[in-house]
Amino acid sequence: MRWPWSSESEDRDVKRPSSWANPANAIDWEHYRDPRNVVPIVILTGATLLLSTFYRSYLKRIPQAINIGPTFWRRRSLFGRVTSVGDADNFRLFHTPGGRLAGWEWLPWRKVPETSKDLKEKTVHIRIAGIDAPEMAHFGKPSQPFSQEAYDFLKSYLLHRRVRAYVYKRDHFDRAVATVYVRRWLLRKDVGLQMLKRGLAAVYEAKIGAEFGHLEEKYRSVEKRAKSKKVGMWSGKRKDFESPRDYKARHGQATQST
Repeated sequence: MRWPWSSESEDRDVKRPSSWANPANAIDWEHYRDPRNVVPIVILTGATLLLSTFYRSYLKRIPQAINIGPTFWRRRSLFGRVTSVGDADNFRLFHTPGGRLAGWEWLPWRKVPETSKDLKEKTVHIRIAGIDAPEMAHFGKPSQPFSQEAYDFLKSYLLHRRVRAYVYKRDHFDRAVATVYVRRWLLRKDVGLQMLKRGLAAVYEAKIGAEFGHLEEKYRSVEKRAKSKKVGMWSGKRKDFESPRDYKARHGQATQST
């Protein structure tokens, strides 16, 4: 109804309530079904999920052995730089996933820390699998023959170098037990094997818990040759020899892990 004093044009300008049933208010589903709109969204979502999975699997840094997930053991390896050597058969590794291809050590924000303070709780403690090196002096206990030579060799062979560690398990000292490889003169060297060859370690002997990967037979063969050549710890008289395992058992460390 039009008021007597209103004009016809004013009446036309009055907005009337609209209904949701009005086609003008309906959702245009055709817009969402248009391949030109759907395909880019699907591609973008898929690419995002793929990159996220790739990052978590291959580029995410692992700070310590306790951060290694159960699906990682025996299937994957850690690549990184050795920051310290603690004994003749273990060391600390700063994980650098992707290596130089991922920018480590040349991009400003991907540098390996150098001080003990900056490295605290950021390195994986590695125990070399399958070998047992002579024990150094600890807690007032005397060192074994060739323990210093074994330590000096491992330090000169690994310290500040990039290595790859194939991890098998975490021991009760929260170390990752691993077969370790380092490149020397463009050749990839098995660190444990090199120590056995020089008579600076023995094959690890334990009733349970020993880890070799698939290398036990090879390790025992190399140890046998070192014994026959009487190199390193095998150079003394047989009756005076005490294995690292026997030494630890004598000093109450029979539960020492691999």
